[in-house]
Amino acid sequence: MTDAWMRVRWRIDGSEKLVIPAFAGKGRQDDLWQTTCFELFIMPRDGTPGYSEFNLSPSERWAAYDFDDYREGMRQRDFAREPDCSIRSGQSITIFDAALPRVQLPGPPCSIGLAAVLEEEGGVKSYWALSHHKEKPDFHDPACFNACLARTRAA
Repeated sequence: MTDAWMRVRWRIDGSEKLVIPAFAGKGRQDDLWQTTCFELFIMPRDGTPGYSEFNLSPSERWAAYDFDDYREGMRQRDFAREPDCSIRSGQSITIFDAALPRVQLPGPPCSIGLAAVLEEEGGVKSYWALSHHKEKPDFHDPACFNACLARTRAA
């Protein structure tokens, strides 16, 4: 995390059959998870069950939501400056980078979940997260928010 942006990178190895959504230009869009999409979940460590979800597509479309609790109270999160997203593909590796304006994100300390829906040719989808705690993938499960964003201390 820099002073202005939080930068996140996903690397997909063995991506020869990955379906990459066509470029659509920046803009908010729902249901991005129905094809290749990268997701970031942030839950402030303030004792409340609320969290935010950010969906980021290689098409440059994005979505941002706030939840009051586990899958409850969903609403669009205000986002004045759009995220920057880019994708690069090689023969067998794909890199997706996203940069989100820091001032528009929940502040640290936070628990973080990183996830991806990957669609391959033929409509085959797989669901990736730092961890899955249920039989079926559930990126909203707070147990999946197992990375941490800590507040820095002034020197």
